[in-house]
Amino acid sequence: MTTVKTPWKDSLGDLPFTLEYFQGSMWEGVELQAKEMPHSIALDFMGKTVSYREMQKNIEACARSLRTIGVRPGDYVTIAMPNCPQIIYILYAVNMVGAIACMVHPLSSEKELEFYINETKSVLVVTLDQFYNKIEAIRHNTSIINIVVASIKDELGIVVKAGYYLTEGHKLAKIPSDAPVISWDEFMKIGHACSFDFKVHKGYDDPAVVLFSGGTTGTSKGILLTNGAFNSVAKMIIATNPMFRPGDKMLAAMPLFHGFGLGVCIHAMLFSGGRCLLVPRFTPKSYSKLMVKKRCNFVAGVPTLYEALLRLPNMEKADLSALKGVYSGGDSLSIELKKKLDTFLYDHQASVQVREGYGATETVTACCLTPPHRYKEGSIGLPFPDTFFKIVKPDTDEEVPYGEEGEILVSGPMVMTGYLNHPEENEKALRKHADGLTWLYTGDLGAMDSEGFVYFRGRIKRMIISSGYNIYPAQIENIFDSCDLVSMSCCIGVPDSYRMHRPKIFIVPAPGVEPSKETKEAILKYASKRIAKYAMPKDLEFREELPKTMVGKVAYRVLEEEEAKKRAEEDANK
Repeated sequence: MTTVKTPWKDSLGDLPFTLEYFQGSMWEGVELQAKEMPHSIALDFMGKTVSYREMQKNIEACARSLRTIGVRPGDYVTIAMPNCPQIIYILYAVNMVGAIACMVHPLSSEKELEFYINETKSVLVVTLDQFYNKIEAIRHNTSIINIVVASIKDELGIVVKAGYYLTEGHKLAKIPSDAPVISWDEFMKIGHACSFDFKVHKGYDDPAVVLFSGGTTGTSKGILLTNGAFNSVAKMIIATNPMFRPGDKMLAAMPLFHGFGLGVCIHAMLFSGGRCLLVPRFTPKSYSKLMVKKRCNFVAGVPTLYEALLRLPNMEKADLSALKGVYSGGDSLSIELKKKLDTFLYDHQASVQVREGYGATETVTACCLTPPHRYKEGSIGLPFPDTFFKIVKPDTDEEVPYGEEGEILVSGPMVMTGYLNHPEENEKALRKHADGLTWLYTGDLGAMDSEGFVYFRGRIKRMIISSGYNIYPAQIENIFDSCDLVSMSCCIGVPDSYRMHRPKIFIVPAPGVEPSKETKEAILKYASKRIAKYAMPKDLEFREELPKTMVGKVAYRVLEEEEAKKRAEEDANK
């Protein structure tokens, strides 16, 4: 039996097994903090701060305007914006009027945006001026009634605004004066005419947000999440991080179209009185500067970001003593990279280590996290309170023994309502078992020990079958990453006339390491001592960098597509 009630009580001393969850909407939960601490800073954006009272005022102005232009309870509103104050205002305003916020990447292609808008039948799109042309180009193919266009400069202080115009603003194409859009300034004023009650109470079980899956296992799907899903995650995040105090600063660089950014970096913080440092467009260098300059208490990121931080010259003498929590998610954190990060933090006065978590967009974000004072090598931590994990034989309800690999199933208050417009997918993903619980089939491989610690092995569908052997790329990458000559790796399967498929490894050399024949031989020699012969990649290709997905994961499918194209060209030339 591998269903384990969460043992957080043993790890943190006094954390109850069961938590009490706020039964109102996402905004109503944040509003409690705005009333409790109105003068505290809620948002910090490029040097300009916004108090909880100011944030509440702006959200209510947005909500009035939404109702004035006809947005009704149950409507879908697509939001395509980076991390800036306006996205916070419109997100919670949509929630306030009982509509549903659909969070999408502003850099999505026109066809992707068209798909997202049509999938949700959104009546309104809110975006930035620099993305307007893409929305306008596909507007006639959608159900959009209105487009609201904001600008980064509208939320900047005078000095920063001048600098922004000189460096970025002048590059933007001007929107025609007769364009059928509503400017952000105009939008914020429209609500003055709203004389009726614009607030619509929605409860725990009502839909609040749509996030889109990354499409790594097929077509991207809209994931419908409730107020309760977000509010329960917010409660769990704080409960499992007892060092948090109202006013603590979170570096919110993870994008809000991703559950990690929206659920952890924003909602959990605002729900609990934290301060969000919004980063609209970040690089490892800008991320590191803000982390040090603002003396952030909490930071969250993906492994590729942390790997880059280790190599930045400006971090050599950084004082990181203000850190209370450093979290890694969104992709598997190799054992070797964790060791390097922990050493780096210790050498820079931090009293914490990296804590890896696990989750899926279908659970908002993290539903499993490494405790602050208890780590097991290779583990992604313990399930959150009120959250159950089960390890089963893939696509069945048959549980496997402790320590044995199987598919990870999750049950808890943060699990999605379902995929929009995909009833067949919902039947596969959400299944009720004999125990009375509804279980989410994650499509991930993992194991659990008798103490409830979970171990992630990789995606079930990200598997290479070579001569009948199952090869898991994440395990291969973990070994190559542990080599001192390697900065980062990615393993894919390529066609083979004899073995059907064989593994190929792509390597980004460590700083100062030349991608020579000698380096290649040394890396392969290192790995061959640690990898079974049938799983050992013989093909090694050096790259200056690896392709990334929108949220910073290594885009292994891009490498697979490149290999397929190369093979097709070779076949055509024969």
